[in-house]
Amino acid sequence: MNNPWEDISLSDYENHMSLGSVMQLQTLNSFMKDQFEAFPVDTAIVLGVAGGNGLEHIDTDKYRTVYGIDINEDYLKEVYKRHKDKEKVLRCLQLDLINESDRLPHADLVIANLLVEYIGYEAFRNALEKIAPKYVSAVIQINTDTKAWVSDSPYLHAFDRLDEVHHQMDEDALKECLKEAGFSHTGTKREDLPNGKALVRLDFKR
Repeated sequence: MNNPWEDISLSDYENHMSLGSVMQLQTLNSFMKDQFEAFPVDTAIVLGVAGGNGLEHIDTDKYRTVYGIDINEDYLKEVYKRHKDKEKVLRCLQLDLINESDRLPHADLVIANLLVEYIGYEAFRNALEKIAPKYVSAVIQINTDTKAWVSDSPYLHAFDRLDEVHHQMDEDALKECLKEAGFSHTGTKREDLPNGKALVRLDFKR
């Protein structure tokens, strides 16, 4: 059976994520602006790039190459359409991070926002071993006062199959995962969201 993310339309995903009751698309965009600016690197890889939210913040004078990785080929086609002004540095690659991490290129910075939830800690660690970055910046979702990890919305049923691949996140477990991969935790930022959720950004350095 295929990965559920291959069947979720980008419009359903982004319309859900940008709702005022969800606010994740906007919050992730703000996180990504800082992620692209914060580290002394000229190569980066965005795991789970989706439609390219946040890629407008790439400084093409700073970055030599930015890779966008996703399992959904249609998402990547939209990335190229939306970010033609970044074409001299942007390279997209369609692959399954759980089964095809050996195809990943090297980059000095890994950005993984709402990605580890859908591949698990072990697959994430395997991907990092292949990419061999100096820095990792990951955003995870924490449910603060609700058990429902997908917010209610008119688009809710687009995500029905995600239970097949979803992993509940824990800050300490992610820190331990990265420690085992040779990284030190260097900082945490948190943004509370509607519907009893928060996005937590964890930064690491090797």
